[in-house]
Amino acid sequence: MDNLYQYLLTGLSNGAIYALIGFGFAIIHNATGIINFAQGEFVMLGGMLALFFLVFCGFPLAPSIILSILIATVVGIIFERLAIRPLKNAKPIRLIIITIGASIFIRGAAMLIWGKDTHALPAFSGNDPLYIAGATIMPQHLWIFAVTILVIFSSRLFFNHTIIGKAMRACAYNAQAASLVGIDVRIMVMLSFSISAAIGSLAGIIIAPLTMTSYDVGIMLGLKGFCAVIIGGMSSGLGTVMGGLLLGLLEALGAGFISAGYKDAIAFIILLLILFFRPEGLFGKKETERV
Repeated sequence: MDNLYQYLLTGLSNGAIYALIGFGFAIIHNATGIINFAQGEFVMLGGMLALFFLVFCGFPLAPSIILSILIATVVGIIFERLAIRPLKNAKPIRLIIITIGASIFIRGAAMLIWGKDTHALPAFSGNDPLYIAGATIMPQHLWIFAVTILVIFSSRLFFNHTIIGKAMRACAYNAQAASLVGIDVRIMVMLSFSISAAIGSLAGIIIAPLTMTSYDVGIMLGLKGFCAVIIGGMSSGLGTVMGGLLLGLLEALGAGFISAGYKDAIAFIILLLILFFRPEGLFGKKETERV
């Protein structure tokens, strides 16, 4: 039972990270209809930029985090302006290929700037483990849970109770109708990329003390965030959270009771099963199209 509790805590912590990354995928998809496969690189940028400001520049932790998120957000805006907006009438598959190219470019630039070494951020609240029901948990895991809950609550307030959030939702439902009532769709798309980049970089910062960071960590984290949002049904709400937590739990239980060597494979097996048997996701609704 002690091992089970340990696997559950680990799985929930990893699942919270996958949910945060999945939020970024869902926000951009709902606003533009494309899958941004560069999302994992914003996770990497968050961790590497925080490390740069904290360790190499000697800034305190809070300013390092704020500057990292701001710079990653600016990169997201530049990406949208230079790569996505000029091809606004392109087919989604072309835009998806562009996001893959942007991912390779950002990853290569990070390798040239920071090298191939792996680094770790210092833990926010020390390294002394906490004991819960016979299982151990690091204080950094509590930060992960707290940040995830805060992002979920803030995004719900933003999209449901602010003018800009409602405008972004309107663009997601029908961009043409939104533009007819005076909503600038281009601004909403840019905001979706900036919010997605900010959330991704925040996820990269809070996970870096546990998993360490390097120029290529965004590949696997981005793919697992994509799995989480597919499980959740491409929703930016509770479905994505449930998808991320479910993925994290199944990963941890599979690694614990079967083999740690299958940890990453489990995520992709789940993704394939979902795409085969329920492509709208476990928590999504089937859509009908009138012709």
